[in-house]
Amino acid sequence: MKAVRYHRYGGSEVLQYEDAPRPAPGPRQVLVEVAATSFNPVDAGIRGGYLAQVYDIAFPHTPGVDVAGTIVELGGEVRGWAVGDAVVAFLPLDADGGAAEFAVVPVESLAAAPTTVSRADAAALPEAGLTAWQSLFEIAGLASGQSVLINGASGAVGGYAVQLAAQAGAHVTATATDRDAERLRALGAHRIVDYIDYTHAPISVEGAPFDVVLNLIATTDDQTESLLAVVADGGFHVGTMVAGPDDPGRDIHTQRVFVRSDATQLGELVERVDAGDLRIEVFQRRPLADTAAVHADSDAGRLHGKTILIPGRR
Repeated sequence: MKAVRYHRYGGSEVLQYEDAPRPAPGPRQVLVEVAATSFNPVDAGIRGGYLAQVYDIAFPHTPGVDVAGTIVELGGEVRGWAVGDAVVAFLPLDADGGAAEFAVVPVESLAAAPTTVSRADAAALPEAGLTAWQSLFEIAGLASGQSVLINGASGAVGGYAVQLAAQAGAHVTATATDRDAERLRALGAHRIVDYIDYTHAPISVEGAPFDVVLNLIATTDDQTESLLAVVADGGFHVGTMVAGPDDPGRDIHTQRVFVRSDATQLGELVERVDAGDLRIEVFQRRPLADTAAVHADSDAGRLHGKTILIPGRR
């Protein structure tokens, strides 16, 4: 089969589109014929070796933590799934991923794929959707009537977070550029802020104070601390790239989210997609062979929105 692999840590140039052995599922695993994987920033972080102390991978390694496709083989002890089932999954970050024609998936990571979008586009859901869900509800406990600031809402996690927060009855303020303002309002944002000026202390954001600040940007330590000024007493700062000070005062809670696979939560997200309540947005669809170029675009800051990577596509 064809797969994207890298044999050492490094920049996008270490990614190779090459022949690889077709894997076989072990106990409580299934083999999935991949309709698509997607690019996530964590893929680049692992590839670059920046997360080597967190995720112990073996070389050669196949990236791609998201997968959507069809079960073609069952391992031993698999119950409740059958060959031909359409599935999505968020794969373990220390195992080989979905950037291949076939991928092994633990049965505990599986959820039925949505039926209202293409099987390939479904690969845009797991990691980003779960990150938004776990940040807002599992960590911050966002509830109806509360206010949330989503800082850096233009990307895939931000799009899901805006939708989920609005549907939960929260008042949503999102930071985004003008090109994304209309789209985010359509997703449920009540207010768009185009820029946070960190040079004036304390910072001022319309709508503050917020019960929850979901920070999707790699802010500096000083910028992160400045953001705490717009968090309400007893509120939450949740970051995907940064945490925040250990003791910020005013009973504020700070935490960095490390998303985990959760098939039950993923299944709930799929149900929302099929009910028309959650929109999957795909910025571009690229051949799997373009994976190195997509990583290079991300490293250079040229990637906007969710990119899915499709095996066999030319």
